Amino acid sequence: MDDSNPKSFEAKLNRIDEIVKLLQSGQPSLEDSIVLFKEGKKLSRECEGFLKSAQEQIDEAMAEPPLGAGGDRATPAAELDHELPF
Repeated sequence: MDDSNPKSFEAKLNRIDEIVKLLQSGQPSLEDSIVLFKEGKKLSRECEGFLKSAQEQIDEAMAEPPLGAGGDRATPAAELDHELPF
C-alpha cells in the first residue's frame, strides 16, 4: 500500500487505477482490501472536487464575453452567425 498522497488529479486517478487492479487481483488480505478501498474512496472524492472546480472555472469563462482587440467586449458569436460563409 502506498502511504503517500498524490497531489495532482492525474496522479490521484493513476493511484485509483492501481487500487482497482490490486483489489481485482484478489491478492490483498481482507484487512488490506478495506484499507485500499478507503484510500480509493478518499481519492475519488478528491478527484470529484478537482472536476467540480474545473467545471466552475469553465462555466465562469464561458459566461464572460471575450475581450476584443481594443479591450472592448467582442461581438457575441450568435451575432456573427449570419456573416459566416459556412
